[in-house]
Amino acid sequence: MNNKIFGTVIAAFAMGGTLLMPVTASAQSSSHRQQQKNQWRNLTIGAGALGLYGLLKGDKTLMFAGAAGALYSANRYEQDRKSQSKADRARASYFSRSSFKRDGHTYHRKTVMKNGHKYYQFVRSH
Repeated sequence: MNNKIFGTVIAAFAMGGTLLMPVTASAQSSSHRQQQKNQWRNLTIGAGALGLYGLLKGDKTLMFAGAAGALYSANRYEQDRKSQSKADRARASYFSRSSFKRDGHTYHRKTVMKNGHKYYQFVRSH
């Protein structure tokens, strides 16, 4: 009986963490995106372990809850992975230009050194 209660608590914890996770904003920093991606990967591993534990103990509830959590988390991980790649490509395309025009103004790329690191910014030309 104690194993069943323990397993149920683990299942609730694993699934509750997934459901209570905040919805991510569309304009995220690259490091935040990476953190989200890592969190989904870790949840996939944890839920998969829970499913395996349920399989080994013969508890179908734990097995199915773990499998469902692992599949959902793996799907979200893949979505974040594709989203991160898409954003990185868009950023690289944007900063590979030396200038662009918007609303009748021309913006030129400028290299800025700050704390020993090289950054780019676009400055409006007069």
